[in-house]
Amino acid sequence: MTGHTETLVVARAAVPAVLTTRPIRWASLLAIVLLAAGGTAMFAPQWLQHQSTAAAQPAPPPPSVTVAAPLVRDIASWTTFTGQFSAVDYVELRAQVSGYLTEIHFTDGQIVHQGDLLFVIDQRPYQIALQQAGAQLLTAVASLDLANKEIVRTAELKRSDFASGELLDQRVQQQRAAQAAVDQARAAVASAQLNLDFTRITAPITGRISAHRVSLGNLIQGGQGSATSTMLTTIVSLDPIHLDFDMSEGDYLTYQRYIQDRNGAGPVDHTVEASLSDEQSWDHRGVLDFMDNELDRSSGTIHARATLPNPDLFIAAGQFARLRLPTSAKQPTLLLPDEAIATDQSRKLVMTVAADGTVVPKPVELGPLAGGLRVIRGGLTPADHVIINGLMRARPGSKVTPQPGTITAPPAVQG
Repeated sequence: MTGHTETLVVARAAVPAVLTTRPIRWASLLAIVLLAAGGTAMFAPQWLQHQSTAAAQPAPPPPSVTVAAPLVRDIASWTTFTGQFSAVDYVELRAQVSGYLTEIHFTDGQIVHQGDLLFVIDQRPYQIALQQAGAQLLTAVASLDLANKEIVRTAELKRSDFASGELLDQRVQQQRAAQAAVDQARAAVASAQLNLDFTRITAPITGRISAHRVSLGNLIQGGQGSATSTMLTTIVSLDPIHLDFDMSEGDYLTYQRYIQDRNGAGPVDHTVEASLSDEQSWDHRGVLDFMDNELDRSSGTIHARATLPNPDLFIAAGQFARLRLPTSAKQPTLLLPDEAIATDQSRKLVMTVAADGTVVPKPVELGPLAGGLRVIRGGLTPADHVIINGLMRARPGSKVTPQPGTITAPPAVQG
């Protein structure tokens, strides 16, 4: 009994400890909740004031962009080709007579003019030959004088019957032979003079000369055949200059139909415009003056050629260039700067602005450049308002604030 009583006493003694612990914990939780509620009540007016201030700020205005209507100018359609310049005149200088090269009178690569002295071959042998031919001419002339006098004397004797007719015939034959000898001697003199002249080689045309192929002191082989005569140098003319190119069958038909349509509607414009490899504009103008008489069966192209002035000799034979031919008469054409054109995968777009400020994209068909502006062949109207500045701030379907602008036409496309 004693042990059982102790157990009960211990159990009862433990109860007040538990009861004492639980009220303390609940009091702590209650204090935390009251503090949180008080803090919320303390900061609630500031939060509500911040939210009302943010709601009162107005929305930002739509971004500003510059818009303009497409530029309209009367422009002809063109077809572009790649061509290569070639000299109008190309001369290979070869020796006409043989001998040692004694003089060179030019600097390699300089511009020479027609008649300028270029080379001199040793003249002494040809001067001697000319003197010999002159002496032979004097001999032949003396023989002719004697034959003429003998004819006169024989004719007088024949009239007095002191000479036979046969003798007179002999004198006539001798006079004719002497005349032939004189003619032959004169031809020999002319040939010797020509050979002497050939020792001085002059420029047959005006142009740029190449480097000399033979140095002083070398023996030159001369002759009429190109296989035996020595090549000395070459000269190419530069002003004017040819621009050769090939046209496909389709381009040829397009150009021919343009010419056919122009007949009876004024003169046909054969003007071509060219642009060098480092140029963006078409500053060089010429005339299409040759087209071959048939298409090449293997390539399906026809050769054509234009002639361009080159007064400053800037263009050299062999250079490549782009050229374009007109394929239609002038007609109203829409123009835009390239900066106003965007790319959407394989499509080209321009951003237009509707009356309510909404950005509306429009696919367009592009043409070539005309004086720095891009030809628009389809997709736009002259009344459209195209974004020409601020394209990065415009999104399809969004709102923008349009500002009026202008597209300036370069001199090349002035109407």
